[in-house]
Amino acid sequence: MIGCEVKVLNDAGEEVARDGSEIGEVATRSNGVMKGYWKNDEATMEAIKGGWLYTGDMATVDRFGNIEIVDRKKDVIISGGENISSIEVEGVLYDHPAVLEAAVIAVPHEKWGETPHAYVVKRDGKSVTEDELIQFSREKLAHFKAITGVSFVEELPKTASGKIQKVHLRNKYWASKGITGKFVN
Repeated sequence: MIGCEVKVLNDAGEEVARDGSEIGEVATRSNGVMKGYWKNDEATMEAIKGGWLYTGDMATVDRFGNIEIVDRKKDVIISGGENISSIEVEGVLYDHPAVLEAAVIAVPHEKWGETPHAYVVKRDGKSVTEDELIQFSREKLAHFKAITGVSFVEELPKTASGKIQKVHLRNKYWASKGITGKFVN
């Protein structure tokens, strides 16, 4: 939009390389950007830094300056210091003939910090094991991006508009480990 500035920034607040692979957060500023959250100074300070609104969208920038959104910040998995787009991993899982639906979340890992864990709904009449899906993802992705575990479910939690609610999957995972209230949003 005219009069709107957009950047993709890394954790140090610097613009990401225009290589189409470094992932950063989309930030914008203009006269149309909000001044803050109603009666929530803490959320405002997290979202607006130096006059820039940090959107929570993670993206790359190609050599021509085109921005490609790859994930939401809360859904990015950081494994061994590398950013992994849960959407990219889900896309690979959808290529498997036995997978009807998939959602990928970060789970803790002793060595890598976090690793991708998949929740999968199988297609009717199809079968697949956890090991088969892990191997499938290792064949299609860099090994650090491959899933390290699978939970098979009958359905994934969704909003009224059909969007998968990963927060419920995160809470379910943590509850299965005996920890409650880990995620609220």
